[in-house]
Amino acid sequence: MAVLSVGAQAPDFTLSGIDGKQYSLSAALAQGPLLAVFIKTSCPVCDLTMPYLNRLVEAYGGQGWHLWVISQDDQQASQRYAQRLEPNFPLLVDEPADGWTVSCAYDPPATPTLFLVGPDGRVQFSGQGFSKADLNAVAESIAGHLGVQPAVVAERDDGNPDFRPG
Repeated sequence: MAVLSVGAQAPDFTLSGIDGKQYSLSAALAQGPLLAVFIKTSCPVCDLTMPYLNRLVEAYGGQGWHLWVISQDDQQASQRYAQRLEPNFPLLVDEPADGWTVSCAYDPPATPTLFLVGPDGRVQFSGQGFSKADLNAVAESIAGHLGVQPAVVAERDDGNPDFRPG
């Protein structure tokens, strides 16, 4: 498999969150775009990215779009990760015991990998690793969909590098 490219149809999926709820891509897209971020709980670059994802939710709220982080680790490791980093968005689990079905369908080459999926189900953006430019581009896309001013969620001079590979 190859990583999904911009313009590709995003495979539909339903996963459980650490909150016990079921999350369906097709149901979410009926409400607007969705940013899916694939992570490993042992990934330091994922740790670096999480506060910036929280800023996206703080900037745009939870109406008209969704942000889901998809853990490639088991439920227990994912719950510990959430307790440590306190995400303000759903953390879903693509269980290793189930063969990482969603991860196999999306084939992220590294963690974190971000896929912004438009309401039409097509990938609008994909990026890997930590990139302030990518995070701000995603913020701009979400703002465009919502019809609001774009927020800068990743300032250049915030003490973190502009880019870090996953």
